[in-house]
Amino acid sequence: MSDLHAHTVAYVRESMIPEQVAPVTERGAVKWMRENLFNGWLSTILTVLSLLVVFWIVADLGPWLMRSVWDAGSLSECRRIWAEAGQPAGACWGVINDRLHQLLFGFYPPHLYWRPVLALVLMIPALGPILYPWVPRKLIWFSAVYPFLAYFLLWGGSIWLPVTAAMGFVAGGAALVLLRPLGTLPATIAAFVVPVIWWIVAAGPFAAVMTQILPIGIEFVRSDRFGGFLISLVIGVSGISLSLPLGILLALGRQSDMVLIKSVCVIFIEFIRGVPLITLLFTASLLLNYFLPPGTSFDLILRVIIMVTLFAAAYMAEVIRGGLAALPRGQYEAADALGLDYWKAQRLIIMPQALKIAIPGIVNTFIGLFKDTTLVVFIGLLDPIGLSNAIRASSDWQGIYWELFIFIGAVFFVFCFGMSRYSMYLERRLRTDHR
Repeated sequence: MSDLHAHTVAYVRESMIPEQVAPVTERGAVKWMRENLFNGWLSTILTVLSLLVVFWIVADLGPWLMRSVWDAGSLSECRRIWAEAGQPAGACWGVINDRLHQLLFGFYPPHLYWRPVLALVLMIPALGPILYPWVPRKLIWFSAVYPFLAYFLLWGGSIWLPVTAAMGFVAGGAALVLLRPLGTLPATIAAFVVPVIWWIVAAGPFAAVMTQILPIGIEFVRSDRFGGFLISLVIGVSGISLSLPLGILLALGRQSDMVLIKSVCVIFIEFIRGVPLITLLFTASLLLNYFLPPGTSFDLILRVIIMVTLFAAAYMAEVIRGGLAALPRGQYEAADALGLDYWKAQRLIIMPQALKIAIPGIVNTFIGLFKDTTLVVFIGLLDPIGLSNAIRASSDWQGIYWELFIFIGAVFFVFCFGMSRYSMYLERRLRTDHR
């Protein structure tokens, strides 16, 4: 009996049970809602309250948006269209249709709109090799040339002004290479001093002479013709691009063992962080010329870019210092064990890890800087907010509010949301764990 039982009872499964459909509560949208919206009494209450708020907003704004008027030359024309249709007032988007060029370019000459548009288009390949690893690295030369090309396109005038400014950076790079055998510190100091001497002493006469010999240029546009999102992009992109490297240097200087360098960096950071940005903008507008040589005429937008850059760099330095402080001491010891000097250790080991840790804070500073460009309205530069006030002061659009501010807020949201998404992409790309 035992032998028969041994041969007839199977302890190893010979066939698999067919797959069963998961319960309704464990699949699809129902599962997602149960886990994310109704996974407890507090979550359920908050979900219901949120749905009520969304319903209230849609019920209030929906009819207003449904009665939108796009083709109108004034607010009175919008009101006439609503009256003829027997409808209450809705959204008069005709102001955007009528003043879009002004919101984008300010008072930039209309026949020269192609220049800021071309500068914006060229910015895409210039940022490509910096932001994305799959873009050919050979384009990095265009990234270095682009700031001077963009200045020439936007302001115009003689081509020798941006060329002369670029020659200062070339002279600094040459000094760094030639003096490197003497040591890292002398070469680094020379890389900063030589361009400054060139710009202060020789750049002006050289540009004047070359303009007389080869008068190459395009129509000049004064800074007071800039406005709208054009000026926000110019100040924002310039401040973002310049504040990051300057913030890195300030963060390293604050952690330096050299007392003089550390003291200068600490004083600069604490002073800038303790002063409101609007005060620095007034300084750029009214006082900065007093610190320049007599007879010097410095463009207002360039003065604002300098102050915005210094303001953002002080905050950037503290963000990066937080990333440096988060690194374990073993990383510094590993760099010393490999025999790397200070700059190689920072470039190859320390700074890449610190910047990866500080990515959220860095992008947060960038977003805040871009939104703070609206403060230039207080010194007479007509950013989108300033232009909206000018538009509403005209007789055609007096009394219009929401449409302008919704459009301006939406455009700012697109730029800021794009920076936020890129920071999340960068964090995912640089993640070294397997979570």
